[in-house]
Amino acid sequence: MPTNFTDGDLLLRLEPAVEENLRRHIEEAEDWHPHDFAPWDDGKNFAFLGGEDWSAEQSHLSEVEILSATVSVLVADNLPAYHRELARALTGQGAWWKWTGRWTSEENRQSIALRDFLVLTRAVDPVALERVRMEEMTKGYDAPSLHVLDILAHFAVDESAAVLRNNNTIELGGDPVLAKILTKIAQDDALQSKFYANMVTEALGVAPDQTVRAIADRINGYSIPVVDLPGKGNSTALLADAGIYTVEQQSEKVFKPLLAEWNIFGRDDLGDEGNKARDELSAFA
Repeated sequence: MPTNFTDGDLLLRLEPAVEENLRRHIEEAEDWHPHDFAPWDDGKNFAFLGGEDWSAEQSHLSEVEILSATVSVLVADNLPAYHRELARALTGQGAWWKWTGRWTSEENRQSIALRDFLVLTRAVDPVALERVRMEEMTKGYDAPSLHVLDILAHFAVDESAAVLRNNNTIELGGDPVLAKILTKIAQDDALQSKFYANMVTEALGVAPDQTVRAIADRINGYSIPVVDLPGKGNSTALLADAGIYTVEQQSEKVFKPLLAEWNIFGRDDLGDEGNKARDELSAFA
């Protein structure tokens, strides 16, 4: 009969792999700084300091670029709410805690770079952006507490989805500076997804049935972070309409590659519960 591990058991058993993958992540990550990508020459004072306040004709981005960049800012800003899912299970200064700190700092870097760009270039109304940011941060991330395996599977998917959104925005061929920022962000997100995916692989070797169950639950229940944009509506629907992130893209470019990496449909180490969970993923075989 397969062993059911507690979160504490799994955190302890997986910690050596966390140390190894954190070291690899840091070695592979490219050091970059938001100030290098801020077009400072484009900046000028707003009315509060004697300049001119924002007006719509000042924006030079397409509506799709504005949508994608705004969603990315708000999602990255709300990372402190997301990372509570992992941080709540951690104590001390071990490898898990160090990874959570690294991940959070990278997400914060992304939001700084995007907000500086949007405000300096007057691509968006800075007052409206700040208001929706405050609303999103106050509302927080409303989700039930997850177990360790669910967390790993969820963020492997979530960071891979972020890569897809950013790459699709880059392919629009719009503002070159925004494209450079999104390229750096996509590189960060790809490495973050790799970390979580590697940890899921490790977990499959420790608790295959439990891990496949977590994968099935997270994939079948997955939706990208949703932001309500005043006067525009639900960000998920808007991104889909713009071709930036659709259900079809999600299946082909997010779910299926991860399931293949984990060899979900080729595994021979599953018990009844694991096989049942795998059957629930058959749409992505």
